[in-house]
Amino acid sequence: MQLEIKELSKTYSNGVRALKGVSLTIRQGMFGLLGPNGAGKSSLMRTIATLQEADSGSVQLTGLPEGTSMPGDLDILTQKDAVRRVLGYLPQEFGVYPRVTAEAMLDHIASLKGIANGRERKEIVQGLLQKVNLYDVRKKNLGTYSGGMKQRFGIAQALIGSPRLIIVDEPTAGLDPAERNRFHNLLSEIGENTIVILSTHIVEDVTNLCSDMAIICLGEVVATGNPNDLVKDLTGKVWQKFVEKSEIDTYRKTHRVISTQLKGGKTRIHAYSEVPLTDFDAVTPDLEDLYFAKITEKMEVTTV
Repeated sequence: MQLEIKELSKTYSNGVRALKGVSLTIRQGMFGLLGPNGAGKSSLMRTIATLQEADSGSVQLTGLPEGTSMPGDLDILTQKDAVRRVLGYLPQEFGVYPRVTAEAMLDHIASLKGIANGRERKEIVQGLLQKVNLYDVRKKNLGTYSGGMKQRFGIAQALIGSPRLIIVDEPTAGLDPAERNRFHNLLSEIGENTIVILSTHIVEDVTNLCSDMAIICLGEVVATGNPNDLVKDLTGKVWQKFVEKSEIDTYRKTHRVISTQLKGGKTRIHAYSEVPLTDFDAVTPDLEDLYFAKITEKMEVTTV
């Protein structure tokens, strides 16, 4: 089972080109989609989730197994109703009815998804609440939930109907470390048997969760592959130096600075170069270096 995206493009009525010929192959498991705000991540997710039309291109969900509501292949852009039967979606922002309990809300959503049998709905709802560790607070109103609890509730509603494709858009933004860790564990478990697309700007989430990924910037894919393999290609090309904050602009003019970070009163800069840099130390690259290298490269090409 995999998702095939080919030459997908989208321009909004205000002239913003959100997607520019995006092509990706997304296989079963956790797939990370990294990019800065405004990169086109949410536009891509909304298109796959059947919430908006594309201008051109194709999206195919292939190899759906027997036993699903629509086995075989699905055209995401034209078979929207069929796609929604196998789709779970957790948008970046979603509302809840503050005076409704989690149990009652999930029961209602299950009913809307066509699960007519009351006993079956109850079993599904209770199972999902246990899965997301909300069973003990199932009788509490959603308005009393913390941010992390609401996110876990969001995943529970996305899992109703045993979806084969799950999209989560910026799911850990604003969560404290403990809630974020619980959310990571939950997503990892879900990703064992489904396609899970994790759209985020948090590099660490992709590092911890995903075996495959893409970086998108200004509506275009600038890197795709296994995170470890992509980072390995940067070996021997990332250099570090501590400088005064006032010197940063000077170094930007003479070096390809990919990131800066204040540490202990000094500014640490990471620069990209295929040859050693004078007075710089070699560093072992990580996914954050890859991310910033690809984003800064795209931005430089665009502004030239």
